[in-house]
Amino acid sequence: MIKSPDMAAAACRGFITHEYGGYMPDREVLGVIWLNTKNVMVGAEVVSIGSVNASIAHPREVFKSGILHNASSFIVFHNHPSGDTRPSEEDVKVTRRLSEAGELIGIELMDHIILGEGHKSLKAEGHL
Repeated sequence: MIKSPDMAAAACRGFITHEYGGYMPDREVLGVIWLNTKNVMVGAEVVSIGSVNASIAHPREVFKSGILHNASSFIVFHNHPSGDTRPSEEDVKVTRRLSEAGELIGIELMDHIILGEGHKSLKAEGHL
């Protein structure tokens, strides 16, 4: 059960490093963790692999798997290969766009976690 941004970040970091052989990838990777009504993980996936400083995510690619998992909420995450976890303007825009799309289809965005040297929760930063 995921109860806090730190727990969310640990789950995201665990998933992404598992997918990349124990290491953080050298390109931006955007992923999603799907949760049920009790905030228990019911699925996780990599949605997009970008460049060293950008990853593209369209809501249709993000939500396709969430609907199939019968998810009630989700946590989106991506890494910053530079290690700097400060959110970019684009990170904030994507967060808002995914939150709005989630409201329309009934799957709530719980947080957006940026991984690097440490982590940053966009919810804790007031962007959700």
